[in-house]
Amino acid sequence: MDKAFLHRIPPQPLSTALKPKAVDSSTNRSPSFVTELNKAMTRSTEMQISKHAKARMEQRGISISPQKWEEIGEKVREAKSKGVQESLVLLKDAALIVSARNQTVITALDRQEANSQIFTNINGTILIDS
Repeated sequence: MDKAFLHRIPPQPLSTALKPKAVDSSTNRSPSFVTELNKAMTRSTEMQISKHAKARMEQRGISISPQKWEEIGEKVREAKSKGVQESLVLLKDAALIVSARNQTVITALDRQEANSQIFTNINGTILIDS
């Protein structure tokens, strides 16, 4: 029976041709993961307005400032964190039905019209009277 002999081959250094090249970060400017994550989170936290709500706001002359939208968005996100899915947002001059799940305004009414309405299928109310 033949005996097999195994010989250990000592490791050899890689030749310079096989070494990986250093990446030049100045020419390859892909956005970092953190930057992309922050962008995605910002997009997902902006309030959306449905076509129906936009039409109702135009019909009823409801105008909301960007600062007020920011405040509404913050309150809706807070409500969502507490388990609210559909909310009634009462403003000084308007009432909005907002889906907290996807941060979308479903419909809008002026406050006079809202006084005579019964709101159903909501599980949270946000009051912003300022």
